[in-house]
Amino acid sequence: MRFEKWQALGNDYLIVERDELPFELTPARVRRLCEGHFGVFADGVLMLSAPTDPDNVADLRIFNPDGSEAELSGNGAREAILYLRRRGWTDRDAFSISTAAGVIRPTITGPDTCRVDMGTATLQSADFPAGPPDGRGEIVANGRRWSFRHVSIGNPQCAIRVDSAEELETLDLGEIGPAIEADAQFPNRTNVSWYTELEPGRAGGASRLRARIFERGVGETLSSGTGASGAAVAYRQERGMPGGDVHVVVLLDGGELEVEVGEDLRINLTGWARPVFEGRLSDDFTKELHETE
Repeated sequence: MRFEKWQALGNDYLIVERDELPFELTPARVRRLCEGHFGVFADGVLMLSAPTDPDNVADLRIFNPDGSEAELSGNGAREAILYLRRRGWTDRDAFSISTAAGVIRPTITGPDTCRVDMGTATLQSADFPAGPPDGRGEIVANGRRWSFRHVSIGNPQCAIRVDSAEELETLDLGEIGPAIEADAQFPNRTNVSWYTELEPGRAGGASRLRARIFERGVGETLSSGTGASGAAVAYRQERGMPGGDVHVVVLLDGGELEVEVGEDLRINLTGWARPVFEGRLSDDFTKELHETE
């Protein structure tokens, strides 16, 4: 079984092609593949298959390391997009792929960069069923009451603003994150991002945010494209920014992502992704996976 390992700002995925898999990707097999020491070790698995809609280049499924399936990943999507181009699935700079969150439309901007039209975010969704139109809410975790804004970007985001970069760095996401991810307000669990403003945008320039991410099914992670996007949307709403696109640079532990948020909350995400290595699973390990339910 051939695979490639890619990373984007330290968010690493195994990429496999459905036609080359000798078995179904069950939750147990995904966990085994992603496991440290005993598996390949990754933040998840990206599975690409021939498109069900001929207008798209491929269908993409995204699996978290706990075996659950994610609707969308901004970093994972960029890795899949650039993989498709490098492996010859398309020679176009602009195309579309299907995900569980819907169709996304990337534009290749360089050898290892692309800009992805992620669709339109909403502040209300079935992932926060009791939420008000503006997505605002409160939650208690680790003995503290947090104000948040729910943002849906095909997957659920809980964006929490803190007052300073100093406060942000002191947070223990491993202690706080699990309770928020699994809170009863979020029937499908949620991703969580804490963010703060570093610099406001001036004279048409980009605002700069610092964010830290706790991903559903993953835990604290070096970066998240949808997490950065959720923080950028929440920031726009908090600041009451006027019409037109808002440009935000989000500094994550793994590096920077650029997020453009339109007046209608349409999101374009720009960043890089790079291959780490290519390999094949041994016959022994493949046999183990076959025997794993």
